[in-house]
Amino acid sequence: MTRPTKIGVEAALAKLQGWTRAPGDREAIARTYRFADFNIAFAFMTRVAIRAEQLDHHPEWFNVYNRVEVLLTTHDADGVTELDLTMAGFMDEAAKAAGAKD
Repeated sequence: MTRPTKIGVEAALAKLQGWTRAPGDREAIARTYRFADFNIAFAFMTRVAIRAEQLDHHPEWFNVYNRVEVLLTTHDADGVTELDLTMAGFMDEAAKAAGAKD
């Protein structure tokens, strides 16, 4: 599979809402989602995991109870690509459908 080329953090952030530059010097984007409870957060993660397998593009994430912290970057491109935008868009829609809190 041909991997997408790097577009950069600023280009990605210009197309997304609610995402930020990842902390530190990583070429990545980040977002935190909050849900009503653990079950909804885990269901969100499961839905995203299925899509991640389909895209062969896996997020770095951390979950505590109702919070899911996400970091997206394309490791083999050493930065943010269109693949990250696709995953971010999917995650935003899945979170909205699950009733994520802002």
